[in-house]
Amino acid sequence: MDLCDELLEEVLRRLPSSSSSADVSLVSKRWLRLYRSTRTTLSLRLSPDNCTPHSLSSFLSLFPNLSYLSVTINGRDRVSSFPDQILLSFASSRPKLTVASSCPKPARLCLQPEPVSHFPLLSLSTSFPHLTSLDIALHRPFNFYWLLFFHSLKNLNVSFQYVFEPVYPACEGNYDGELKLETLSFSGIQRGDHGLNWLWKSCKTLKKLQLTCCGGIGDDTSGSSFVNCLKDLQEVELIHCPRPIRDEILLKLVDNCASLSSLLVNDRYADTTGLRQFIARSRCNLRKLDLHIFPGCLRENDLLAVADKFTGLLSLRLCDFSFDTGGEGLKTKMLAMSNELEELALVYCNWEPGLLTTLGQKFRNLKKLDLSFNRWMAEEEFISMLVSCKFLTELKLRWCEGLTNASLVSMFKSCKQLESLDIRDCPGIGAESVELFVLNSSRLRQITVEESKISHVSRSWLQRSRSNGQLCFFGVPNPCKLCYPKPDTQTMYLS
Repeated sequence: MDLCDELLEEVLRRLPSSSSSADVSLVSKRWLRLYRSTRTTLSLRLSPDNCTPHSLSSFLSLFPNLSYLSVTINGRDRVSSFPDQILLSFASSRPKLTVASSCPKPARLCLQPEPVSHFPLLSLSTSFPHLTSLDIALHRPFNFYWLLFFHSLKNLNVSFQYVFEPVYPACEGNYDGELKLETLSFSGIQRGDHGLNWLWKSCKTLKKLQLTCCGGIGDDTSGSSFVNCLKDLQEVELIHCPRPIRDEILLKLVDNCASLSSLLVNDRYADTTGLRQFIARSRCNLRKLDLHIFPGCLRENDLLAVADKFTGLLSLRLCDFSFDTGGEGLKTKMLAMSNELEELALVYCNWEPGLLTTLGQKFRNLKKLDLSFNRWMAEEEFISMLVSCKFLTELKLRWCEGLTNASLVSMFKSCKQLESLDIRDCPGIGAESVELFVLNSSRLRQITVEESKISHVSRSWLQRSRSNGQLCFFGVPNPCKLCYPKPDTQTMYLS
């Protein structure tokens, strides 16, 4: 009996992400057409050698429900107009992608790493009035007045092309308007860049700001404009930003932002004066703190200051943390933290004996634990901690060389709620114990491990017992989340 289109679409929608249109096309053209109609995400890698604007427009029209498109442009030709042509092709295909006007679907577009011009962006705003997320690269000089035409845009991610010659200011004009942006991510801003003042002034509903490898926030007049977007910020991420701009932003947060709930500082620079001042003077009630600081720059007293200042902390992530005293010092300071902590990460850290056992007894509500890259972690202490952490749902133990099969036995006995486990590069854990763990963990939805440790029994049981499960090899993009791990490992996704 031949299935109706609606039922067949539902079947195709449930196919694992590893399936491709080539597999479906072997059945019939009808199946291929219905398969494409179920796709909501699409990732393409294009170059002038394998794509023309017309062919792209025709191809995209075959996906009527497409809501997310990711395009990677091959090549580094700065004078090429190919990225602009791709953007215009995508805009021209929109009429065939339109869904019912009574229920417009949000759309996300990512076009990297080659920069685009302002004119194609204006065309895109006309064709995609409901675009909510945009990820692009821009030439210098630049301006952001084109954002006024994206009435639904909530998330903007922009990387700026590095230049080594003087760049003249972009044309300034009098444009009134308030943007609805909630998330703003910049990469590569240079000190002295023009064209950002208007953007800072117009972002009054911003909730999250991420700056990566940024040496400034604009030209000499941008400081006062920048303050406008800080009032209601909830999340800030500063990643590899030079010390002067990092400290400047942290001090502006102290004076102008009391709503901050999440702060991430990933810094390769040794001076942490600005961070210490933020901890001492901040008026916000942080719920999440993530610090990846140059080794030796933060001390145990800094951690005690964090415990005293941010009493409502729910997530604490430390990487390369330097413990400068022995005995009970670190234990005392960690115990000063709120016992409501739900996420704890001690990545590439050294600690005194007995700390993990004590932390397990203190933080009994932990749901996420990351102890990755602690090569010399004592297994007995880790197992002792697990006995108290009965609510763990996510556990990461990559490159913990001291762990053996006994750790997995302890996990399925103590951690009945565990859904995600990462045990890559743990040579003491073998395939037999992985198989035993998989067969005895009823809530497991994802396990990350070397392919050689996934036995035939584990693979067959997972695929048989989870009818909606999927097997995703590393290096093959997953529509739910993109990841680029080592090619010799794999993840079993079971939800």
